[in-house]
Amino acid sequence: MKSWISFFLPDDEYKKKRMLYFLSEGSVILMFSLTIMMIFSNSFHLDAEISLLLPAAVFLVYVLGRYALSGIEYADIATEGAYKKELKHIFVRTGKFLGIYLLLYIAFIGIPSSQHDWVEMIGLILSISLLWFFVNYISLKRSYHKNKELL
Repeated sequence: MKSWISFFLPDDEYKKKRMLYFLSEGSVILMFSLTIMMIFSNSFHLDAEISLLLPAAVFLVYVLGRYALSGIEYADIATEGAYKKELKHIFVRTGKFLGIYLLLYIAFIGIPSSQHDWVEMIGLILSISLLWFFVNYISLKRSYHKNKELL
């Protein structure tokens, strides 16, 4: 079945099916979080940004977490050598991400002028890079153990 969302899904049928499950589960959780926010909106006053971004963040964190913990990302990693090689690739990709993010941050926001701005920029970039690395590392570790059991 062809749909516009097929463009964003992997070519592997198993991965595609699992991703559709994760996206549909995330959609249900998104609907619950919107309903809960609507119910409690009379009791708590939330800014418009929080009201719009919190449900989207819940959806994205759920789908990303399920995908990383499922162990389907690295289907060809089943040996110790392949695991170590892919771990090095993750380090390199994280370093490239950090560098590109730093350059884009400086290009769009500008060079920080105070020590507080430097700490803020470095903290943001390091936290995003660490999150990126740990999501990839967890996914690799889960895939490796899952593929090792299949052999």
